[in-house]
Amino acid sequence: MTSSSTVRPAVDPSRTAPPTLLGRPRWFVTLFATDMWERFSFYGMLAILFLFASAPAAEGGLGLSNSDAGMLFGIYTAAIFLASLPGGWLGDRVFGSYRATLYGAVVIASGHLLMALPTVPTVYVGLLLIAVGTGLLKPNMAGLLSAFYPREATAERDAGFAIFYTSIQISGLIAPLVVGGIGEGLNWHAGFGVAAVGMGLGVWQYVRGSASFGEVGRAATRPLPPAERRRFLRLSTAAIAVPTALFTADVLAGTFTIRHVLALVAVLSLAVPIGCFRTLLSHRDISAPERTRLRAYIALFLASALFWALHVQGGSLLNLFARDATDRDILGLHLPASWFQSATPLAILLSAPFFAWLWVRLGARISATAKFALGMFAMGASMLLMALAAWHAHSVGRVSPLWLIGTYLLTGAAEAALAPVGMSVATAIAPAPFLSQVVGVFWLSAALGAGLGGNAMKLAGTSTPGAGLFLVLGGVAVGAGALLLLGTRALARRLGV
Repeated sequence: MTSSSTVRPAVDPSRTAPPTLLGRPRWFVTLFATDMWERFSFYGMLAILFLFASAPAAEGGLGLSNSDAGMLFGIYTAAIFLASLPGGWLGDRVFGSYRATLYGAVVIASGHLLMALPTVPTVYVGLLLIAVGTGLLKPNMAGLLSAFYPREATAERDAGFAIFYTSIQISGLIAPLVVGGIGEGLNWHAGFGVAAVGMGLGVWQYVRGSASFGEVGRAATRPLPPAERRRFLRLSTAAIAVPTALFTADVLAGTFTIRHVLALVAVLSLAVPIGCFRTLLSHRDISAPERTRLRAYIALFLASALFWALHVQGGSLLNLFARDATDRDILGLHLPASWFQSATPLAILLSAPFFAWLWVRLGARISATAKFALGMFAMGASMLLMALAAWHAHSVGRVSPLWLIGTYLLTGAAEAALAPVGMSVATAIAPAPFLSQVVGVFWLSAALGAGLGGNAMKLAGTSTPGAGLFLVLGGVAVGAGALLLLGTRALARRLGV
């Protein structure tokens, strides 16, 4: 039988492979260790990118305004998730999940190496490479993980994704402390260099342990025939050449601003998901029941987009609040602003095992939609807590760090409740030949959210964000959670999970 990146094995390897770390099989350990190093570089970048971009050029930063730095942060984050769709397609049709994940890891490491060089052009090229590499790695990594669970094992798959999500947060906890401490305390580019070392270790770990995958992921599910391959090369060339030409003309004309890039990313963040859903829903190889599940998934896609629009504020709005409105002098030490972001993965580490246990305990009594609603309520609570902190800061100046820590902890708990379930549902409803692409569509919700969230800094302006802004963000999240609860039964019936 022809192997593929997404074909589920007849026998669950988790039951037959010899256990290794913590009783998990070797394939699981390899995947989460590789993703752990990728998350180290990712969280390290999130911790310092806004601070680096808004730092004066004399201090080694890019010298952007707070608004432009926030937009750059949103562009970078959205581009990462936008790239997940072609990355998933390349895994399904060209490389197979194994090679797509490997190539993505190598490209990410190369991007971090370029950012370690103290020049502005290499910073922007490095950001582009990291976005492209992450787009290759993320959907195909999730596809590989899902391939080791039977489709009908919903509770076990949700628990497996939650454990996987917990494992990779270890590096998310450490990365802001290491990369942020070195970046803020020593040199921004040295911080990027540390992230490059971490990603290099991830590549080594992946190659070393991938023999345990057997034939899973070694070949594309539906390889492109020669005619389609030539068409793909032509379209790829055009897709690269057209925006490059527009960008070059904009720069030569002296009219380029970062807002032009944000506008392009915003259009793509909205247009690409619409095009993807239209293509999937009209594809002849998708059955009527699969089409029904995909239509129902649109509601969770939109909820996920809103969630990520709020989540990305941790690296921009909350980072600004940490820098300018939080008392960071503790026990005689002046803490870097980026360190507070370690609270989010800490919350995931603490709460994800609980959610994994809870989902298995409740089984079919709680649907994926209800789990999403719980995550939205927690995210809303985090923004409402920040509204209180901002109101207090308006009166007294710098406030206790406990406000910010509490907000990041709630954000992490919200992510632990929602994100693993979103990935799990995507893999559960996906037609087998389109698994990586549907996972890529799930990450497009984060692209849409990041594109929207990148504009939040414009509402704050040049000052520290106020209570009113956080109050609106929190109210929107709570309202979305309530709508999900109202539609739980109908969506659960259509999704089948």
